[in-house]
Amino acid sequence: MSLPIVELTCISCPLGCPLKVETDNEGKVLSVTGNTCRRGEDYGRKEVTAPTRTVTSTVRLKGGSAPVVSVRTKGDVPKSRIFAVMEEIRGAVITAPVHIGDVVIPDIAGTGVDLIATREDV
Repeated sequence: MSLPIVELTCISCPLGCPLKVETDNEGKVLSVTGNTCRRGEDYGRKEVTAPTRTVTSTVRLKGGSAPVVSVRTKGDVPKSRIFAVMEEIRGAVITAPVHIGDVVIPDIAGTGVDLIATREDV
């Protein structure tokens, strides 16, 4: 009986190593191969067991020089929560001034991660 193998392309660095992540039948990672650095192994393990992403977008801005301000999550959010994060972002409107690093939405979509501004508009 062969064990489940997940094939991925690593996104931790520009090399894009082809990874093979071997898991047992319960989803526990047994090995990661194909990576050329430690980050690839860490990425493979995390992507198979608990995938996360940084979300970047824009939020509507009142009283600024532009109609929107760029934002991103301060940390990774679970991949399964991305649609909920985007729904909250779509409904948000903030008022200028805004500074880089300002918290735009705390604990976005209940993820424990803040949404922060990545551009100034004063």
